[in-house]
Amino acid sequence: MATSHVDPYQRSQDARRRVLEMAVSLREDRGGGSVDHFLALLQDRLPSWLSMLHDLAHRIGKGSVEDNLQAIAQAGIQYYIDVQSAALPAFTSPNVTVRFRQAVRETGLGPWTEAAPLAAYLAAEQRLGRVRADADPEASARLLIAGCFHRAYVEMFVGADTCPSREASAREVVRELRLEPAPSAPAAV
Repeated sequence: MATSHVDPYQRSQDARRRVLEMAVSLREDRGGGSVDHFLALLQDRLPSWLSMLHDLAHRIGKGSVEDNLQAIAQAGIQYYIDVQSAALPAFTSPNVTVRFRQAVRETGLGPWTEAAPLAAYLAAEQRLGRVRADADPEASARLLIAGCFHRAYVEMFVGADTCPSREASAREVVRELRLEPAPSAPAAV
């Protein structure tokens, strides 16, 4: 796998710049409000989240795949709890939602920016035999992210006490991806 040699600081600055471009695209004649709050939070949290996903490239073949993914899942749950709480009030207007979708397309900050580094990590681990050969790295990446998003959503709306802890939820999400290769059959004697 070709490892990205982009400086992590530069990658973070690029993510911040693209969020600012979205802010300019979304801004009407008025400032402040829930959209600005959401974009400020996104500018703060997204670079760290993307950096953590890209840093998986340095974990290929190291530690266990499950442990590596559990750390990502825990961080993903926290990221979505932080960002969703600000996103909900920001998108009460259909006009803002349409403009946000367009800005996401123009800046290239869609869901694929999260899934791509995770899928690349899984594909590399698959080539090393540490992920099942029949697993789909892209689908698995999307499912892990969806599990994190769902866990954050449940906590936001019905409370943390109504679901497993964030750590337990991260373990469940990773375990249920069922990525670990089947154990080898013992040699016949």
